[in-house]
Amino acid sequence: MYHGKAGRKLGRTSSHREAMFRNMVTSIIKHESIRTTDTKAKELRKLAEKMITLGKRGDLHARRQALSVVRDKQMVDKLFGDLAERYRTRAGGYTRIIKVGYRIGDNAPVSILEFITAEQKKQKAKAKTKDKKSQ
Repeated sequence: MYHGKAGRKLGRTSSHREAMFRNMVTSIIKHESIRTTDTKAKELRKLAEKMITLGKRGDLHARRQALSVVRDKQMVDKLFGDLAERYRTRAGGYTRIIKVGYRIGDNAPVSILEFITAEQKKQKAKAKTKDKKSQ
């Protein structure tokens, strides 16, 4: 039976899947945006949000937990410094998935997973107020 099993297998062994997500979460911390398939983006979002939450905690145990996933010390420093400060007041939902189309080779649906910034949040609020005024 398959009861209580969370997460997608993505056609990979568990060690391959774990290594792939470690590399991808390191890349999203480094570049703050990553282009990948929809299903990988949905799974990666869970791990990326957990890493931001660890960064916001900021204690030694949280840093060690983050280092067990993100093996690059510079990226962990960025996570606990810049990114933790950016999302200090935000309760969750640090990332967004934007669907961008289909991949040429195998027609797989492709998305961009990116961190939400304060400027994007303000632009979205302005767009909503303009829509309400025009109606």
